[in-house]
Amino acid sequence: MDAVIGLGSNVGDRLRYLRAAAQELMQIGKVQARSAVYETEPVGGPPQPRYLNAALWLATELLPDKLLAVLHCIERHAGRFRDGERDQPRTLDLDMLLLGTQGDVVMVTSDLVVPHPRLHERAFALRPVLDLAPSLVHPALGVPLSDLLASLPRVDHQTQPIGWL
Repeated sequence: MDAVIGLGSNVGDRLRYLRAAAQELMQIGKVQARSAVYETEPVGGPPQPRYLNAALWLATELLPDKLLAVLHCIERHAGRFRDGERDQPRTLDLDMLLLGTQGDVVMVTSDLVVPHPRLHERAFALRPVLDLAPSLVHPALGVPLSDLLASLPRVDHQTQPIGWL
């Protein structure tokens, strides 16, 4: 199963956390593509430092529920513990944004919703995904991701990349 994974960090050595997570993901599959790394403003939550965000396209034999468990394990290795509080500062955040060889799988379980339920609202996630595959269409909305990004009121998506994963 192919998965597009969103990576984010706004605590500590942010770029190191992202790159270490990418290395760990290479242990469970083949990284097909990597995005640039973007520095973005936090969305929601208390006042906090700016994020670094990126995405990678991973081909793996893991089923989505097992992949989700691995993502949470990698987060814990980076010192992130999910305590139920949303939009808090974090060393590492890994989200399964899309699934399938065309990013076209829609999945809803008690633990996982794909595409990510807020992907279409988040320039910090859309911009890196578009680096991977500029012609992707949101599988639930039927709208090109590039159109979704262009429709967002914030200008975060115009941020220049600061580096690469």
